[in-house]
Amino acid sequence: ARMGRTLVELYYDVISPYSWLAFEVLCRYRHIWNIDLRFRPAFLGAIMQQTGNKPPAMLPKRGEYMLKDMKRMAKYYQVPVHMSANDFQRIIGTSSLTAMRFITAMDMTNPQYLEPLSREFWMRFWSQHEDITQPEDILAVARQAGVSAELSQKALEMISSHTVKDRLKETTAEALKHGAFGMPAVVAHYDGKPHLFFGSDRLELLGSVIGEKWLGPVPS
Repeated sequence: ARMGRTLVELYYDVISPYSWLAFEVLCRYRHIWNIDLRFRPAFLGAIMQQTGNKPPAMLPKRGEYMLKDMKRMAKYYQVPVHMSANDFQRIIGTSSLTAMRFITAMDMTNPQYLEPLSREFWMRFWSQHEDITQPEDILAVARQAGVSAELSQKALEMISSHTVKDRLKETTAEALKHGAFGMPAVVAHYDGKPHLFFGSDRLELLGSVIGEKWLGPVPS
């Protein structure tokens, strides 16, 4: 980390819409706050499984609330998440494992594409309501993110390798070690210890803990 900067890690999975909100807001604050922002692609499925957590929409009333909440949040955060009632089924029926392995492979080989690539995965799944599980979907996302066909193909071939699988497992294990039970999990390394913040609505609190001023989700 640069002198006096606070390292802030964002553990995320593209299947999580709240992770998208946190991602965009932290990207906006990256040059306003004195932070070094590090993206840590991890696998939400494993975190849920290992902590015994359940998707919020398993509780019908919570699902109803979440739909309204996400609509308001998307507007307030200015992030184009479009959620509908059938998205809950869609999430349950979609595994983000291949996508997160691909993102991990790209992070290991061409990290400059990590941010645009992650954003395009969210765009495809949460804005355009398209699939992100098949190789052709993944290549389409990479193309949108400006990744060459050659690099995408290389990353796609890497997803079945032990290096990539292990790296994703390690990152997920780190999130768990910090106390994560869902996503997004934001970890600020401040005052010699890690501070975990869960969700996209705790960034104001994060600022307060690390001594930075909160200027709303869209700081001008």
